[in-house]
Amino acid sequence: MGKIGSGLRLVAVLVTVVALSACAVRYRDHGYVPRDEDLARITVGESTREDVARAVGRPSTTGLLTGGAWYYVGSRFRLYGPREPEEIDRQVVAISFDDRGVVENVERFGLEDGKVVALSRRVTDSNIKGVGILRQLLGNLGNVSAAQLVNE
Repeated sequence: MGKIGSGLRLVAVLVTVVALSACAVRYRDHGYVPRDEDLARITVGESTREDVARAVGRPSTTGLLTGGAWYYVGSRFRLYGPREPEEIDRQVVAISFDDRGVVENVERFGLEDGKVVALSRRVTDSNIKGVGILRQLLGNLGNVSAAQLVNE
């Protein structure tokens, strides 16, 4: 019985060590945000897109509006055991350009400045709000022309 008891103790210790190591906090970084020293090499009103690309690199995200902007986004997540990852830090550097491609503004935003923005929505706007199904069906009765009937 001594061998079985010591074997069970060893298994119990191993299970405890594995369970405790699974609960260790881990951190994961995503994205890239230029350092302040690199951003200092950019001069508002003088630097061009190519100057910015040389100083801090090209971004993964750009704006679509006139002149556009370059966005550098970096996030830090805390992972703890089986829990959902928690974003603990986010930095966004936005460099906007005028129509000539010259730097117009350089801004840095943190997680505390952020708002939830829906980047994609699968909602179709409909003009039939408040119209019942019977009215929709009866409303189409007069919309069929003779040309449509002949072509069918």
